[in-house]
Amino acid sequence: MTDKLASLLQEIRPEFDFTESQDFISDGMLDSLDIVTLVSSLDQAYGISIAGIEIVPENFRNLASIRELLQRHGAQT
Repeated sequence: MTDKLASLLQEIRPEFDFTESQDFISDGMLDSLDIVTLVSSLDQAYGISIAGIEIVPENFRNLASIRELLQRHGAQT
């Protein structure tokens, strides 16, 4: 899943290399519009529906937190 997830992130912000150790929010790699775009991409790529209440920085801080969000929605990992 990480490769697919990293690819989706690269499509949104190709100027960054997304790695496990980064904090995408604090490091300024993702802003609110990027997160909304990512949610749409995740919904389509994984066949899930992420609710608006779940669109909070804690769920998009790094690869691990995004993976956990996907797993909570039953996405195949």
